[in-house]
Amino acid sequence: MANTPSNMLPLGTKAPDFTLRDVVSNDEISLDDAKGLKGTLIMFICNHCPFVKHVNEQISLLAKDYKSKGITCVAISSNDVENYPQDGPEEMKTNALEQDFIFPYLYDQTQEVARNYDAACTPDFFLFDGQLTLVYRGQLDDSRPGNGVPVTGKDLRHAMDCLLENETNTWNQEPSIGCNIKWKS
Repeated sequence: MANTPSNMLPLGTKAPDFTLRDVVSNDEISLDDAKGLKGTLIMFICNHCPFVKHVNEQISLLAKDYKSKGITCVAISSNDVENYPQDGPEEMKTNALEQDFIFPYLYDQTQEVARNYDAACTPDFFLFDGQLTLVYRGQLDDSRPGNGVPVTGKDLRHAMDCLLENETNTWNQEPSIGCNIKWKS
């Protein structure tokens, strides 16, 4: 397993716009369509990465826990499917249904969106406020495959709670660690 850290996009960055196809509904979804009233969580994930598989259940729960509170989630897969066919749109749809993702799972075929977000790894998390200003980027929590730490989502949940309570998040924002995004040659 690779241990690639997040690039840690600067806080205060405006969310780069996008329009991508949702592999489940087959609809084109824009950032404006996906935007939550109080916040929007953009997650770069994929199907095959052991780091993502390790947290899939928690990100599914997290989306369900915060949707009614005004924070929506969007997942994006940007991997090169020619060399990693298990990350292709059909497999993404199967994974989204198996994991009970209630959020759009978008396919970034050109990898332009991942580049615009300076995404580096899977999973990579970006939390934006209601005005689409970056307030958190980094890890879900301290759990990694094989380290024995339970997957709780505590870092990201704390950031989301701070956003909802209009409080400054004083916790240190640690980079996510995962597999590198599989860039096209």
